[in-house]
Amino acid sequence: MDVTLLGTGGPAGFPRADCPCAACARALGAEARAATSVLVDGVLLLDLTPGAALSAARAGHSLHRVQQVLLTHPHDGPAMAAPPELPAPVRVPDGRELTLLSGHRVRAVALDSPGTGYAVTGPDGGRLLYLPPGGTPAGLGEPDHTFDLCLLDLTGRPEALARLRAAGAVTWATGIVAVHLEHTVPPGAELHRRVTAAGARAVPDGTTLHAGEAARAPRELPETAEAPEVPRRTLVLGGARSGKSAEAERRLATFPEVVYVATGGGRPGDPEWAERVSAHRERRPAHWTTTETCELAPLLAAEGPPLLIDCLALWLTDAMDRAGAWDEEAWRSGAPQRELAGRVAGLAGALRRTRRTVVAVSNETGSGVVPATASGRRFRDELGRLNAAVAAECEHVLLTVAGTAVVLRR
Repeated sequence: MDVTLLGTGGPAGFPRADCPCAACARALGAEARAATSVLVDGVLLLDLTPGAALSAARAGHSLHRVQQVLLTHPHDGPAMAAPPELPAPVRVPDGRELTLLSGHRVRAVALDSPGTGYAVTGPDGGRLLYLPPGGTPAGLGEPDHTFDLCLLDLTGRPEALARLRAAGAVTWATGIVAVHLEHTVPPGAELHRRVTAAGARAVPDGTTLHAGEAARAPRELPETAEAPEVPRRTLVLGGARSGKSAEAERRLATFPEVVYVATGGGRPGDPEWAERVSAHRERRPAHWTTTETCELAPLLAAEGPPLLIDCLALWLTDAMDRAGAWDEEAWRSGAPQRELAGRVAGLAGALRRTRRTVVAVSNETGSGVVPATASGRRFRDELGRLNAAVAAECEHVLLTVAGTAVVLRR
């Protein structure tokens, strides 16, 4: 079953004609996208958008063979007139199924927001799931099959992919493509980096995919010759309020299960710290679990879902407490240094051997004022050594600055 993406942008296209934002200003060439519309085997059109016939012609197709036009989401403004060569567009009621003369079967999928998704099965048995902008399937039970190709609003509703994976409707063998792309994510390298982290990809308008073949591995950048695997171990560095925790959480937002490892613990009598912890908890998806511990090696050694460790700077504080590294006289004796070095080496070794997907967060230090105390300078130095040891064991290393992630290693 051939699936041609006539457009991959949001309902208003990308860039938006009336938008002066930086993302729209940078959406040039292959990063400019018409509103998402999908042509299946030349006979089924999912979403009628302005200029659909021209988009099809640019992709080397015609709409003259289209037997059915299906709409997925409410459109603002007056109803769009269908070109005379196309059947009148309709929306199928949730749960209903229709069969085309071509042999394609289409089932309407109920969503948790206004709109309808469509599960399409081709005559060759290929299976496609297409979801509208902001759409997530509602009431997922045991799926009767696994989809070969999934097109969804990955940047707007990443939890949709997490739900599909949890239900078994989408597996790591499913080809996942981000559509309905908007100016909420900068185009170019940043967009491709975000979707790659989810095991997906973004493709230009006019791309034809095949539902039924194993999807090509996701790309980190459009021009990358060899498509990399989704990184299993990632270190996210950054200063205070740089966006490092949000970046780490975003990288695991599409996983059906995540264990959030909080190394800070509680601080009795500190209401400001309690507010910070509460804000972090509210931001996490409801299906994540949380454990508060600095004992990371057992978690890394165990089998289980991905780990998000936030953060290594607090882990180091605990390790220095245990080693007695704050006492100047004891530190000069060398015993705390050896114990601390052993703890860091143990953590790096556990990270090297782990089979789990891990995203670790740490503070980047040493770029500002030199600490006024010996213990402050000691912590700065040891955190730099810890970050270097952990980064050496990670396939992917990011530095967040002013809410922007810079790729240091991929």
